[in-house]
Amino acid sequence: MSPDQKLYEGKAKILYTTDDPEILLTHFKDDATAFNAQKRGQISGKGEINCAIASHLFKVLEENGIATHFIDRPTPNQMLVKQVKIVPLEVVVRNIAAGSLCQQTGIPEGRVLPKALVEFYLKNDDLGDPLLTRDRLLLLELATPEQLKQLIEQALRINQILTDFFYQCGITLVDFKLEFGLTPSEELLLADEISPDTCRLWNQAETDPERRVMDKDRFRKDLGNVEQAYQQVLQKVLESKL
Repeated sequence: MSPDQKLYEGKAKILYTTDDPEILLTHFKDDATAFNAQKRGQISGKGEINCAIASHLFKVLEENGIATHFIDRPTPNQMLVKQVKIVPLEVVVRNIAAGSLCQQTGIPEGRVLPKALVEFYLKNDDLGDPLLTRDRLLLLELATPEQLKQLIEQALRINQILTDFFYQCGITLVDFKLEFGLTPSEELLLADEISPDTCRLWNQAETDPERRVMDKDRFRKDLGNVEQAYQQVLQKVLESKL
């Protein structure tokens, strides 16, 4: 299915319409951004790597009962997806303290949390994607109370599936971001992507705080070897038997 016209271009992907009004074509770019696009660059091959990882993980989740927008991967850096209305929320699940959680609370990086923490951020670059309380989320009518319950349940279930999957890959899933969309019938589907761009992933074979990083933090923190880290994640994901 070939692309028709550009519908939307974001930081990491371009969405095209297709000859089926219910299906979109997602093109994964090599562009990399951090700190709300204040830092920009390119990671060679990132589009193909992330598309391959995301496609594989969507299949794993589908096999475990999670409904997603994924349909197929027709080319190395393109994904066919069901058209959905994106819920304007970033759903973040944290297993280990890192990133903004440490910056905002003083919790030391690397501390294992007593239970998975689910957070919501408003998808709004102009406002800096602020952290929302659940009452604010409902006040802004970004989701209904029932949808909020679904989002939390789905996020925790996805976390369990992915934590177990990555563990089999020799990778620790530190935290990750999810996005969801609604079909015309109001069914909630997991959307966007799951990749080293949207997850913090640590190599279990490494104890050094820098060498263990296998995700976009290598780009954010100028740690180098970004493409190699992404390639290593892809290799481990594709080799996993889970």
